[in-house]
Amino acid sequence: MPIEEAMESEQGLVALSNQRRNVEIPNAAPVRLHTDDLARHVATAPNGKRYVVASYIDAVMGSPCRTTVFPQQGGYLTLVRLPICSFSSQTLDAAILQHQKVIQAIQNGRLEELAQSKKTI
Repeated sequence: MPIEEAMESEQGLVALSNQRRNVEIPNAAPVRLHTDDLARHVATAPNGKRYVVASYIDAVMGSPCRTTVFPQQGGYLTLVRLPICSFSSQTLDAAILQHQKVIQAIQNGRLEELAQSKKTI
């Protein structure tokens, strides 16, 4: 079912949210998924700071899928009201690929560069 069709009905959104993926990324711990999540992981930057990267179905903002980076405080508290950067994707597969690339950028110390560019990587 195309994302555009699914987003037009509540039943379609439930079907999309059931398409979660088992995404395994080296050195990134998985986090419990929320309702519309495709993937959610904790990535640690070289400076020791931790960030939660969430890829989810975004029916509200007008793009089918979104990948967002949130800071994590104290090793457990995700600051969802303070997103660092966010990227939109048109397909579920593109969102998962974006998710993996964002985590790799964080692990390589390129988060600041990524947040300033605000482009799909």
